[in-house]
Amino acid sequence: MTKTLKNRRVRKKIVGIVTGTKMQKTIVVEVMRLIKHPTFGKYIKRSSMYKAHDENGIAKVGDKVEIIETRPISKTKSTRLLRIIEKAKQ
Repeated sequence: MTKTLKNRRVRKKIVGIVTGTKMQKTIVVEVMRLIKHPTFGKYIKRSSMYKAHDENGIAKVGDKVEIIETRPISKTKSTRLLRIIEKAKQ
């Protein structure tokens, strides 16, 4: 058992904002990051959309959440909801 645990890689944790909850047990999380332009040195905003598994449907649009990598759950879903950091302001 210890041999398999040594080969296991560390799962990435990602923080983002929930932008969609229309699917069953799935949320769409937008992750914003800043990259530096190679020539001009100016910082540019880039975003990625992740589909995450939300078993109980507790996340709502606008919530700041933390998601973690998992095994593939479906064709496009390979992350799951770890926790809600901050609820959306209503």
